[in-house]
Amino acid sequence: MRPVRNALRLTLPPIIAILLLAVVAGLAASRAVRAWNTSELTMRARLAGSSARELLVDAESRGDRAQVARVLRDIVRDDRVLAAALCTSDSTPIASTVAFPAIAMRCGATGPRDGGSGELRSLVVLPEDGLAPMHVSWVSLTDTTAQGGRIRLVVAQDYAHVLERERLAGLWALGILGLLTGLIVVLTVLSARMTSSGWLRELNRALRGERVPGVPPSPLLEDVRVLVQRQAAARAALEEGHDGRWTRDRLRQSMADLLEEDGLIIVANREPYIHHRRDDGQVEVRHPASGLVSALEPVMRTCSGVWIAHGSGSADRETCDDHGRLAVPPGEGSYTLRRVWMTDEEESGYYYGFANEGLWPLCHLAYARPVFRASDWAHYRLINERFADAVVAEASVDDPIVLVQDYHFALAPRMIRQRLPRATIITFWHIPFPNAERFGICPWREELLEGLLGSSIVGFHTQGHCNQFLEAVDTFVESRIDRVEQAVVKGGVATLVRPYPISVEWPISALETVPPTDESRREVFAELGLGDDAILGVGVDRLDYTKGLEERIEAVERLLERRPDLIGRFTFVQLAAPSRVRIPRYKEITDAVEDGVRRINERFGTETYRPVILLRQHHEPDRVYRFYRAAHLCYVSSLHDGMNLVSKEFIAARDDEHGVLVLSQFAGAAHELPDALIVNPYDLEEASGALERAVEMTPSEQGERMRAMRAVVAERNVYRWAGRMLLDASQLRQRARRSLQMSSDFESATT
Repeated sequence: MRPVRNALRLTLPPIIAILLLAVVAGLAASRAVRAWNTSELTMRARLAGSSARELLVDAESRGDRAQVARVLRDIVRDDRVLAAALCTSDSTPIASTVAFPAIAMRCGATGPRDGGSGELRSLVVLPEDGLAPMHVSWVSLTDTTAQGGRIRLVVAQDYAHVLERERLAGLWALGILGLLTGLIVVLTVLSARMTSSGWLRELNRALRGERVPGVPPSPLLEDVRVLVQRQAAARAALEEGHDGRWTRDRLRQSMADLLEEDGLIIVANREPYIHHRRDDGQVEVRHPASGLVSALEPVMRTCSGVWIAHGSGSADRETCDDHGRLAVPPGEGSYTLRRVWMTDEEESGYYYGFANEGLWPLCHLAYARPVFRASDWAHYRLINERFADAVVAEASVDDPIVLVQDYHFALAPRMIRQRLPRATIITFWHIPFPNAERFGICPWREELLEGLLGSSIVGFHTQGHCNQFLEAVDTFVESRIDRVEQAVVKGGVATLVRPYPISVEWPISALETVPPTDESRREVFAELGLGDDAILGVGVDRLDYTKGLEERIEAVERLLERRPDLIGRFTFVQLAAPSRVRIPRYKEITDAVEDGVRRINERFGTETYRPVILLRQHHEPDRVYRFYRAAHLCYVSSLHDGMNLVSKEFIAARDDEHGVLVLSQFAGAAHELPDALIVNPYDLEEASGALERAVEMTPSEQGERMRAMRAVVAERNVYRWAGRMLLDASQLRQRARRSLQMSSDFESATT
């Protein structure tokens, strides 16, 4: 017994320390769970306010209290929502649900004050006076009501489940560390009794990670090693915690179990890496100028899987295997690129014809007439079928998660569903979706909508685009619209319709090779021949008529008319990648931009000064980010845009927290970035005035605005976009798998 008593004397102080650690860990785990769940409830309240904002503001402005009451009832259909109310800024209730009077005083003086339009405040109400524990959120809906005051939505959500999760997290942490403490005691006692046989020395080696060459490790000591590693990992997780922000590591960890080993299948027209043969015969790898590629590429590097795309490069065939596959990125091989081939005639009909002469102008309010040809439609159907077949060939399971990208593949979801009935299909529409009246112009409107409804989820950038899609379906397709769940039910099968605002990775990996701001500015100024006191504006776009390039150039011209003192100092450089050169409208916009640049330079320029510099060529990401960092301002003048990632790339590049973003109100990003200078690009006086303000903005105001925008982009990054979509998809897949298993069990039991 003496070895045992000695072992206990040796281990008693560490045991006490471990028990104290268990208490601390339990408290830390409980607080982490509470913080995470509280953040989730706050986000749910924010989403409820965002979804109901337009309906509530419209109904309140019209005095339609019945409509207000209906919207509030829709909000409380959520199992977690106890009550909802609409209040004025002086805490006067406008309308409320039945359960709300019990907590009516929460709408009054105890509620937090509004800090500004669109602001959200929350308060946790623990059990008191017979009330259930709840989480109360105040969401400001407008700057002013018809009577001149703000209105806000009050959402009371059940908090009991948060407290229960907090309690269980603490108990689990205490239980696990207590179990480990007991194991340590047992192993220490055993080691003390077996010292003479050398077990203690072997245990010490195991804990240090050492092994004796040629001697197989003991199974018991391997178990100890695993337990110690798990304890260290658990402690590290508790100490590290997180603020709820999506990161590349969090996305990878979240998807590891959900995607299992089959990975993700992406269907996109544009490939992330293009192999092009230069005039000198050498093959170079190009990164296409595409917001879609900028967003999806970091997601695929994280999640792995297969990216199916059109092989459009002149050297693409010779750089992949016989099945069109190759590992990318070059030298890293994080995922597989599967290239699909098409003839020039097929590409002309599918891509240049139906997709970009038909659907693109149909969906953008940019004064271009859609052109629809039966031959283009036939090629569009053919290529969609070809990509659906490629999905089947690349799927390693019969229920893969497939992410279909954009308007090029409106028919593919239904075709994939026919080939893989159990697949979970997300279709994300990257451009605006038109209203039903405009969408009705398309001769094949029903076929397009039927194709999209083959998806499990259809995603858009904004709630407004979701609403217009539902309106089009309601008009042209025989189905039932579930407004509560925001879904289309057809043939007993539901397709969810969700807003997923896209973004950029954070931090952007390409910035690792880009010099800091001062050095980038010196390099760019030297390249452009600018003086040290020059003021540089930048635009980055494809040469597309929806980007407002003509209006942008004219705004610069008007700025120089208003401020002659800027002539010789202000230079605007436009990085413009050629795009869809076969389409006449794109040739027209290219000629118009070049004519505008020529006119302004002849009017204001000299032999040594060009007020506008047009760099009409393909630009690699590191060069683009160098210009972002060098510029004093960035002007995004989209006439109609789903999101526009140039604005977010510029913000992500400015880690010096300076620079000014001038942003079109018609870009989806304007809803998320109110600290930019928001303008109507058609209004040259307003646009040029914003450019003038950007030139004169003080460093302190630049820093304040840029920090606010960087916080938004950091929080709402591309990993959050992908994570929300893929989590929704994985939940649908798990639900389908459980249903299939239950059906199988029932059939087995009945037979």
